[in-house]
Amino acid sequence: MRAEGYAAVSTRRVARKAGTDKALVHYYFGTMDDLFIAVFRRNAERGAERLRHALASAQPLWAVWDAMHDQSSTALMTEFIALANHRKAVKAVMVENSRKFRRMQLDGLSEVLEGYGLDPHDWPPAAVIVLLSGISRYLRTDEAFGVGLGHDETVELVERHIRALEGPRART
Repeated sequence: MRAEGYAAVSTRRVARKAGTDKALVHYYFGTMDDLFIAVFRRNAERGAERLRHALASAQPLWAVWDAMHDQSSTALMTEFIALANHRKAVKAVMVENSRKFRRMQLDGLSEVLEGYGLDPHDWPPAAVIVLLSGISRYLRTDEAFGVGLGHDETVELVERHIRALEGPRART
């Protein structure tokens, strides 16, 4: 899906990659929607775990920014968004999960920003989440099309504000 897009996914190809036959794929997943939903949920669970880990880290803003800015997760999410435009069952699961994930981000980031003494009126946590995720997604979309004008300056702007709160990114 990440390499060739969601349209290239078929039970035959999945079975071949898994080293089994397509009847077994149908047995475990039923429909292609069920298969896509299972893949999405597994990816979402990994994303939620990564978010929990990021928010619990010594530098949660750096960790959240790095997680949002991760190219591999952005590429896969772009495919799921395209898929959701054509498959209502997949879209419904994505909407439900996105709301839960956003709530998780909001709860965690609210505590982080409050801990740094930021006024929620000046730095609304929900707006910070939308800005960070929107900037990341936009930059990755641009990069996919070979456009990079303004990227370095945008990343530096975001990272300057994170650095002001958490100091330089710690080496891991």
